[in-house]
Amino acid sequence: MHYTVGEIAKALGVTAEGDLSLRVSGVAEPQDAGAEHIALAMRPEYAERIGEGEAQVAMLWAGADWRGMGLAAALSAPRPRFALSGLSAMMDAGQGYGEGVHPMAVVDPSARIGAGVSIGPFTMVGAGAVIGDGSVIGPQCYIGQNVTLGEGAQLHVGVKLMARVTVGARFIAHPGAVVGGDGFSFVTPEPSGVEKARASLGEEGTDSAQAWARIASLGAVTLGDDVEIGCNTCIDRGTVRDTRIGNGVKMDNLVQIGHNVVIGDDTMVCAGGAIAGSSVLGRNVVVGGCAGISDNLKIGDRVILGGGTMVLSNVPEGRVMLGYPAMKMDSHVESYKGLRRLPRLFREVADLKNAVSKLQGTD
Repeated sequence: MHYTVGEIAKALGVTAEGDLSLRVSGVAEPQDAGAEHIALAMRPEYAERIGEGEAQVAMLWAGADWRGMGLAAALSAPRPRFALSGLSAMMDAGQGYGEGVHPMAVVDPSARIGAGVSIGPFTMVGAGAVIGDGSVIGPQCYIGQNVTLGEGAQLHVGVKLMARVTVGARFIAHPGAVVGGDGFSFVTPEPSGVEKARASLGEEGTDSAQAWARIASLGAVTLGDDVEIGCNTCIDRGTVRDTRIGNGVKMDNLVQIGHNVVIGDDTMVCAGGAIAGSSVLGRNVVVGGCAGISDNLKIGDRVILGGGTMVLSNVPEGRVMLGYPAMKMDSHVESYKGLRRLPRLFREVADLKNAVSKLQGTD
């Protein structure tokens, strides 16, 4: 793929200066860029290394002195990283999946396959499944019975959509993702040690050992439009009703979404995040890396959970939370500062005790 600087500027709606006829075919970091690349130097500290490469064109911040950098042309935007979103899409060479249905794919005769769909080798499409127009399904995928997959989906290698899952348009699932596995639901004949510990806040321990009985997952999973999930991410089906994921939700690798969870539109869950069963997240929530949310909680709109945060109670909308257990960010920072002061405080107390002992010894 080759584009002129002018074509790129028009497609992205950004400012272009210099020789707009220059053709490029990729992007690179400034020090590694060849003559065919756009150097990504969106901050001054990156631009310092443009001279180490051979780039003639760079993506810069608004108002940058591109001529002083020895460039023949420049692209600039008020928010260069946002412009990179469109630029990276233009330059993406894709995974090389073939067109049409591969002869080594297995498609049930009752499945409905839309126009322009690509299905790779060793993929299975189950009975009653509906695949939307223009979807690309890579090799070794599984589309279960009565799954509905919206138009323009991209399923990379090894994705599994289990029975009765419903997915909106433009869904992207990266290798190894699983949607619709059974929820982790087990119960004991009498109240378990975990239930007793929770009710007594740990004062009452376990007094008996019991076998676990499995609760089957009768619901499914419903995902909205423009959802993206990362490698080896799992979204469990609901116990009775569906687990529901809103429009525009983005999940990183190794995310776990428990049964009956509801996630609002445009929420982001970063790598290693885990949300336990039946919790409800609002819109535009950000769950940081390796953060966890306990079961049956409500997380309000626009909440931000910092990396490693563990939420054990409801969180009102708009809060920024850190720590274990989670607390407001400013309170957590003050607590951390206090913790760091403890060694000095202990030394000061010891010195005071010594001083008092000496004074008492002179009486």
